Amino acid sequence: MTNSFGEYARAKLLFCIGTNMTEAHPVASYYAKQAVKKGATLIVVDPRRHALADYATIFAQIKVGSDVAFLNGLMRVLIEEELYDKKYVAECCENFDALKAKVLETPLEKAAQISGVGVEMLERIARTMAANRPGMAIYTLGITEHTCGKNNVMSVANLQMLLGNVGKECGGVNPMRGQNNVQGACDVGALPNVFPGYQPVAVPANREKFEKGWGVTGLPDKPGMMMPDMMDGLASKKIRAFYIYGENLANTEPNITHVEKSLAAAEFIVCQDIFQTETTKFAHVILPAAAWGEDEGTFSSSERRVSLVRKFKTPPGEARPSWWIFKELAKRFGQEWPSCSGKELWDNEVSVLAPAFGGIKYDRIQGDGLQWPCPNVEHPGTGFLHRDGKFTRGKGLFAALDWTPPAEVPDAEYPLVLSTGRRLYHYHTRTQTGRSGLNQMLPEEFADISPADAKEHGIADGEMIILKSRRGQVKIRAKVNERIPRGLVWTSFHFREGNANWLTNNAFDPETKTAEYKACAVKIEKVG
Repeated sequence: MTNSFGEYARAKLLFCIGTNMTEAHPVASYYAKQAVKKGATLIVVDPRRHALADYATIFAQIKVGSDVAFLNGLMRVLIEEELYDKKYVAECCENFDALKAKVLETPLEKAAQISGVGVEMLERIARTMAANRPGMAIYTLGITEHTCGKNNVMSVANLQMLLGNVGKECGGVNPMRGQNNVQGACDVGALPNVFPGYQPVAVPANREKFEKGWGVTGLPDKPGMMMPDMMDGLASKKIRAFYIYGENLANTEPNITHVEKSLAAAEFIVCQDIFQTETTKFAHVILPAAAWGEDEGTFSSSERRVSLVRKFKTPPGEARPSWWIFKELAKRFGQEWPSCSGKELWDNEVSVLAPAFGGIKYDRIQGDGLQWPCPNVEHPGTGFLHRDGKFTRGKGLFAALDWTPPAEVPDAEYPLVLSTGRRLYHYHTRTQTGRSGLNQMLPEEFADISPADAKEHGIADGEMIILKSRRGQVKIRAKVNERIPRGLVWTSFHFREGNANWLTNNAFDPETKTAEYKACAVKIEKVG
């Protein structure tokens, strides 16, 4: 996030697109609702009329996978009616002429046809955003989990720069992360193209610094592989082994049949986790890890805030902290790593080698943590990025982008669109929430379908149905839901039975390799 959660409650306008905030980020949604109570304008754009839409000033029910066309339509209105921030664009941005030419290519009627949002609604949203600046753009996986996910994100950034909303308090581009501490994992280098602190591996000075800091030589100068290529590599024997750390791949990756085939082809799999999962069934070795409250450490939230996690219980049995497991493995390879705690790892290694974290030390995050960038111990942390339109790269770069459809669209055989997400009562694959009593709140998965589709197929609310795609099928209970538009089926991946990932398409964004969990073609049948 360029900005902070606390700004939600103070915002003048909240533009929420592709985010089921009330279920996936209920605490954040509380702040958004507080803003509405204070008079803020809330615009919600989503294929479903989920609960946040009930608080909205404007709700636009967009078609799945049409975000770029919709956003280009908004920007066309802003440019044609000269409602954009001309001074900000001229002084703080570049490539505006290319953006202008691109958005003016497509008539507003065409953007409306693709997105399912009428011309008058496109005009109303654009004018409302222009009249209520700065405004915060907020999105979640409804924007990123597409084969055009990168373009979706860049389109949101285009819109916010066009309005002059980036680099201002209660503005910015604010993606809310989909999993606990996924921001922290990326911060410390769990990406194939960067070292900790988002320092590219291709830069020689970065490699030299980390080789010296880590006491090694020959760090790679090219990015490593991404998940889809790794999975395919197992199936083709290009890759022979996986070390799976805190991830339930057998439930979370798209097209589970393909995933299980790939995992079964591995010669050696190590799983390091706090519980046995569907993935540990494929493991040759299971290493029992301590859970988050069983050792000290840090988490980084979506707003770039690094917070301290304190130990409150002892790991059971042979479970050990993950840093200890990695250190002991390194010892077997003849390496002696010096750090012996989360504090030593952060204070002596991470914050030393990553300039953005240089001023974040354990003795400074005892309270509410600190937001990076925080370059030195005198720095208070950064609440919002790109202040006054001064971007990290110098000027903000507009991207001229075309809309592209999902990799798989409905046809005569599979006439419906399946989109997936999270339910309020469970998290991810229930590795934790399924053991915490929350099954009483949601004991099974169900498929949300519209009243029109239920009537057409003769399906009653609560009836068991077969949901099929080209990759598999699941038996699942139907929930007739007026919040769902005709032609859409919506479900989650929390339960093994009825898991949407038996159906989802293993098609990916060509650059980010993010899977298209939000769109594939399906059909429904009555049981028997």
